[in-house]
Amino acid sequence: MSGVQIRQVGAEDGAQRLDRWLKRQFPQITQGLIEKACRKGEIRVDGGRVKAATRLEPGQSVRIPPLPEASAAPPVSRASVSADDEAMIQAAVLWRDQHIIALNKPPGLPSQGGSGQGARHVDGLTEALCFGYKDRPVLVHRLDKDTSGVMLLARTPRVARRLAEAFRARETRKIYWALVAGVPSPAMGTIRFGLVKAGGRGAGEKMRCLHPDEVAAVEGAKRATTDYAVLERLGARAAWVALSPVTGRTHQLRAHMAEIGHPIIGDGKYGGAGQENPGDGWGAGIGGAVSRKLHLHARSLRLTHPVTGEALTLTAPLPAHMAQSWKLVGWGAGDVPADPFEDA
Repeated sequence: MSGVQIRQVGAEDGAQRLDRWLKRQFPQITQGLIEKACRKGEIRVDGGRVKAATRLEPGQSVRIPPLPEASAAPPVSRASVSADDEAMIQAAVLWRDQHIIALNKPPGLPSQGGSGQGARHVDGLTEALCFGYKDRPVLVHRLDKDTSGVMLLARTPRVARRLAEAFRARETRKIYWALVAGVPSPAMGTIRFGLVKAGGRGAGEKMRCLHPDEVAAVEGAKRATTDYAVLERLGARAAWVALSPVTGRTHQLRAHMAEIGHPIIGDGKYGGAGQENPGDGWGAGIGGAVSRKLHLHARSLRLTHPVTGEALTLTAPLPAHMAQSWKLVGWGAGDVPADPFEDA
């Protein structure tokens, strides 16, 4: 066994998950060993307790407990991806170069593993996205399991760090499309409710909205801002809205739309998918032939390429259930502005 070590996170290693960083440093250790050491507080970052999925930042100090020697450790096999999953995730690639891969993430596929997410997720399928590179690409941000659309992966740690910095500095523009119950009024506006974990039994990751004036007084609460614009209406029953998250909080768009009385169609967590929606925006189901799946899609992402400096706009077509809903009511992607907030 080795002794306790303290290692610094290098400038090129920022934005990596802790478990991936450790496996590159110590190929002999297993995922189970890392997660157990994190639970026991034996692995720490800057003195604090962390999870295996914690993202590292350049300059941080990682405390590493005694580890088994490489010769004594069982061989570590790389996770295999089935032929069907390989075909599926490669078909989801929207755009790629030697630095970035952009996916149109399918609905129902989690971004990463975790409680209740199962073993099949984007992070676990990156083995099929190497395209000749030695290392797997790194997730730069996440989408909820049932949200589809544009998702970025970095092909090197250096690019991952630069993209993470761009997201933190709000140098990117994300636009989501959603079908919501009722019609928000005014037709364009900004939602500024803070968010905090709801807590309580069975709440899971569910968030609770707070008035902006209450955020500072509630432990764990964070400020959150969402811009919205109504693009089309289905009478008073529902509306096609564009959403642009100024901040990036867990379930921000879903919680914000529910809080203003217009939950996203199919959102059982925040709107009650089985509730009736007579046109006042109360329930998240509108019945008929409209799918009960979540109608939230990361439509586009605008950014500056972290290496070339090129302006990129990545656009993802609607998933099948949303495309069917749009067809049902006669809406077309070409009938609305790509960025309704550009001149706002």
